[in-house]
This record gives sequence, C-alpha cells and structure tokens, in this order.
Amino acid sequence: MTTQLSQRIMSNPEYQSLVQERSAFGWWLTLLLCIVYYGFIMLIAFNKAFLATPLGEGMTTSLGIPVGFGVILFSVITTGIYVYRANTKYDAIIRKILEKEVKA
Repeated sequence: MTTQLSQRIMSNPEYQSLVQERSAFGWWLTLLLCIVYYGFIMLIAFNKAFLATPLGEGMTTSLGIPVGFGVILFSVITTGIYVYRANTKYDAIIRKILEKEVKA
C-alpha cells in the first residue's frame, strides 16, 4: 500500500469513526475483563471462606473451582464476541473503505 493511499484511508471520516468505535468497544470489553479478573482476586484475598465452601455435602471440590473456571470461560467468551464483531461488522466497513479509496 502506498503512503498516499494510506493517508487517504486514515483521513477518511468513515475510517476514523471505525477506529473510534472499535477502540471504545475494545475498552469496554477490557473493563469487563478487569472487573471479573480483579473481582476474583479480591474474593481470594478477602473472602477465602466463600471460595473454600464445598459444592455439596461430603464433596472435596470447593466453589472456587467453578468460579475460577467461569473467569476463564468469561475471557474466552469476550474474545469470541470481539472476533465475531470484527469479522462481521468491522471487516465489512474496512472492505468498503478500501474499495472506495482504491478507486479514487
């Protein structure tokens, strides 16, 4: 890609809007992940008894195991949400901008 084409794409209002939207969405997902991760760490630090609660009477597995698994699953799900949105929405917008700018 030439420098001139790159400059035209970066100055395109649709591209700037896309960058802004994609960045905002990424920050929201990052915030959610931080809340979940740090919430889990805070539980470990301040409420060990809650996480140490057995899942059932006579069981050795504690509540911390499924909660920890949930944290991991949440991160996989949020990654999937971002990838889905990027593949369906963002890629289409980028393709449209590229077609318009290459023709210009």
